[in-house]
Amino acid sequence: MNEMVSHERNIQEVEAEHLLQVYRRIPIVLTRGEGSYLYDIDDRKYLDFVSGLGVASLGHSHQKLATAVSDQASRLLHTSNLYFHPLQGQVGQRLAALSGLPRAFFCNSGTEAVEGCLKFARRYWYTHGDTKRTRIVALERSFHGRTFGSLSATWEPAYRQPFQPLLPEVSFVSPTDPQALDTVVGPDVAAIIIEPIQGEGGIWPLTPEFSTAVDTACSRTGCLLIADEVQCGLGRAGVPFYSSTLDLKPDLIAIGKALGAGVPVGAVLMTQAVADAIAPGDHGTTYGGNLLACRAALVFLDAMEHGGLDQLKKTSAYLTKGLKYLAKRYPAITDIRGAGLMRGLEMTTDTALHTVERAMARGLLINRTAGRVVRLLPPLNVSEQEIDEGLEILEMVLEELKS
Repeated sequence: MNEMVSHERNIQEVEAEHLLQVYRRIPIVLTRGEGSYLYDIDDRKYLDFVSGLGVASLGHSHQKLATAVSDQASRLLHTSNLYFHPLQGQVGQRLAALSGLPRAFFCNSGTEAVEGCLKFARRYWYTHGDTKRTRIVALERSFHGRTFGSLSATWEPAYRQPFQPLLPEVSFVSPTDPQALDTVVGPDVAAIIIEPIQGEGGIWPLTPEFSTAVDTACSRTGCLLIADEVQCGLGRAGVPFYSSTLDLKPDLIAIGKALGAGVPVGAVLMTQAVADAIAPGDHGTTYGGNLLACRAALVFLDAMEHGGLDQLKKTSAYLTKGLKYLAKRYPAITDIRGAGLMRGLEMTTDTALHTVERAMARGLLINRTAGRVVRLLPPLNVSEQEIDEGLEILEMVLEELKS
């Protein structure tokens, strides 16, 4: 490392001078990781229950991933989508088997996947001659990304207002009001977009009642269903796709985060009917589906399919049991939400903030979302021993805050 930026303070000063200041960074400099742990520039150890916001799905410095990425980098990184390469089809085939959706489009992130879903939904109706069917119905508390299309379907006004006007034909309904879909979803709606578990909005799983209303609205009007499983999908919520637990059958699914285990990759999964409506040139990407990303995705899928999902169910139940114990002991926790290894602890706003800060001081990384929710996203291969360690730190922090 350059001597001019080797010290933590200098690193932060260089960023302050040269980088766009759109992040409120936590003042630690992380330099390496191993398993479920990260280490800062002073070699202080942190148990990582943020996982790069759900991206480091296999933890850090995963040996099979490191070997595969190194091997692929020494062979071939990128060819563009002008040519075939041997890996995209393999990843698509594996994702089709997991999701039941036979077609995939690869991109570089979850936000890009959402953009693809929105474009493909519009194109579907255009192909079928219904050019007036353009409106999108999204949910309050939703977060789908920060590009113009995905931001247009994101609920939080603070994210949207500085960039308006956005896409004009997006309507929002409350996920606590299933009846609202009866009036909002009409024959001009191209698609309903949902997060089966709303992540940034506070870890809110959709209720069975609302999911039934979504299914009814799609059946009644013929509109498409887009499931944004960027955060909750691919095992994070304990199953490959959480929409399946709600008996929903999406026409399009957006995925990202966990798929590359740290290497940027996203994908749109879709039915054959949607794929049949898309023509060459309708969409594209320079980097999407490159060999490095696909190789990483194959390592992740191998890990999930060869015992990872079974182990994840056990650790999910173990974490749930521990969180319920804490909630019984500490009234600061007013609700526990989520599924699998995607958990949110609702608290007062100040308590949530102090919990995150004090946990970090004790060596546990967690984060706060939706103001008052402490979010836990440990690696999908986290051990029960590591869960115990994290819960012990949380308990110590809650004990401190109680006094």
